[in-house]
Amino acid sequence: MAINLTIDNQPVSVEAGSTVLEAARESGVIIPTLCHMDGVSSPGSCRVCLVEIEGARTLQPACVTEAADGMKVKTNSKQARKARKLSVELMLANHPWDCNACVRNQDCELQSLAQSMGIEEVRFPYAKETNPADKSTPALVRDMDKCILCRRCIGVCQDVQGVGTLAPRSRGFETTVGVGAGDYLEEAICVQCGQCSAVCPVGAIYEQESIDQVWEALDDPEKHVVVQTAPAIRAALGECFDLEPGTRVTGRMVTALRRLGFDKVFDTNFTADLTIIEEGHEFLTRLKKALVDQDQSVKLPMFTSCSPGWINYMEYFYPQLLDNLSSCKSPQQMFGALAKTYYAQQQGVEAKDVVVVSIMPCTAKKYEAGREEMNDSGYQDVDYVLTTRELGRMINQAGIDFVNLPDSEQDSPLGISSGAADIFANTGGVMEAALRTVYEVVTGRPLPMDKLHVTPIHGLEGLKEAVLPLENCLEEWSFLEGVEAKVAVAHGLDNARKVCDMVASGEAEYHFIEIMCCPGGCIGGGGQPRLTTDEVRKARIGAIYTEDEGRPVRKSHENPAVTQIYKDFLGEPLGHKSHELLHTHYRPKGETPAETKG
Repeated sequence: MAINLTIDNQPVSVEAGSTVLEAARESGVIIPTLCHMDGVSSPGSCRVCLVEIEGARTLQPACVTEAADGMKVKTNSKQARKARKLSVELMLANHPWDCNACVRNQDCELQSLAQSMGIEEVRFPYAKETNPADKSTPALVRDMDKCILCRRCIGVCQDVQGVGTLAPRSRGFETTVGVGAGDYLEEAICVQCGQCSAVCPVGAIYEQESIDQVWEALDDPEKHVVVQTAPAIRAALGECFDLEPGTRVTGRMVTALRRLGFDKVFDTNFTADLTIIEEGHEFLTRLKKALVDQDQSVKLPMFTSCSPGWINYMEYFYPQLLDNLSSCKSPQQMFGALAKTYYAQQQGVEAKDVVVVSIMPCTAKKYEAGREEMNDSGYQDVDYVLTTRELGRMINQAGIDFVNLPDSEQDSPLGISSGAADIFANTGGVMEAALRTVYEVVTGRPLPMDKLHVTPIHGLEGLKEAVLPLENCLEEWSFLEGVEAKVAVAHGLDNARKVCDMVASGEAEYHFIEIMCCPGGCIGGGGQPRLTTDEVRKARIGAIYTEDEGRPVRKSHENPAVTQIYKDFLGEPLGHKSHELLHTHYRPKGETPAETKG
């Protein structure tokens, strides 16, 4: 049913149930807001979107006011402009004016809104008590002096991720955003995904910055500093330099990293390909034990394990399903272990002098790098993790004209990869990459899909499924003849919860499940340029698929560098060496690695 109304004297027709804010967008009118997020219930708390509606006694917040047939709305009347400006001024009265020292300077929605409204001074005295920032976790910083109580972080933590770490405390003027029952984030159940930092309009929540430590390593002549770049970075980094979302900047990114001074520029895609080989063989091994050996101890379905926020979530909320996780480390951690063993040996460099820096779309990767399990090289395998946003800031600090850089290629051997590794960035990508290899290993034939794409698991639907019949299998895999491999893909932890509940209850009939912590997968990670909407996610996803389709090698098992590392160093998939460096086991939160092994 359509609703007809007028906005600023322009006729608009929208679906019943639409808000005035949505109707205004349909008519090309942009109403400012600081609390609204697409896909999450708006709290209507910021009062920046107030509009005048004929017949209403007071101004109404456009984000929570439902459009009605015949409604007449004025978005830019004197009364509405004055009220909006007052709302912003009152926020500024409770907000530190230290913009030049703020991590969000020139990337702050409150700052931009104040400028657009012509606010050049604050009429009201600063009325907020000053408190130190919470820097208790490896991934995130909370500076509540800068919080404007928009509640976006609460919305994404509760409604999108279903974790519920953040919630309002107290009432009225005493309201704050709290973390569980304690005062510090480390005391709360937090998966470190950073989605709160990705939606925060100001500098109240942001990533723990490692830029200074990376500069120090680059300036140390005794250190051999290598960098790895996650697949999602190449479709998002350009946004830090005002390029359109989905602009592929792989070559420029490599050139920028070389100019920053890294000794080698490698690619996490290399170990994404390696992950597929190890994870694919692990999956097939589990299937054989379950179907042929009738081993009741084998846990199916098998979950992917490359998303550290998802791992944290499992350790907190579903410890009974931890044995269903693949034992593969994430590509980031596989890379770190190999860089300080295989690569260090090749270069004749001592492992202690190799510094591994990761560029990741994810704040949880900062937490992951410091986990006790991640030191199989004899040292911390990954030394520093920078988000996409941090790399953007670092490039600006160096005065590099990113937009006009020439392209260059990653170094070998740890920079050689396939298109299958590229799509790790997207929800459904890890599963598709795995199926490209597993199907060909079992049948001897390429995946019978258009352009190798498993389209049922593409897109932004929260839970996606596909069935892949295994027919005419090779002799050694004949036990799989006639099996219909059932796979599922979920992204965003609230969707992961639904899948886990199905598995825990025995309702799920899947063989293999991919979970990505963040909406859209890594392209929507908590460390990506803000603000990530579904339109931005779609643009980045499209760029990643284009990157994949342009590759000469599009299957992980055909990556020549991966073949070579097995020949020279690892031996065979799931062999002793790969188990030592590329695999791990996780545990319920609160247990130590020693307790798990015992």
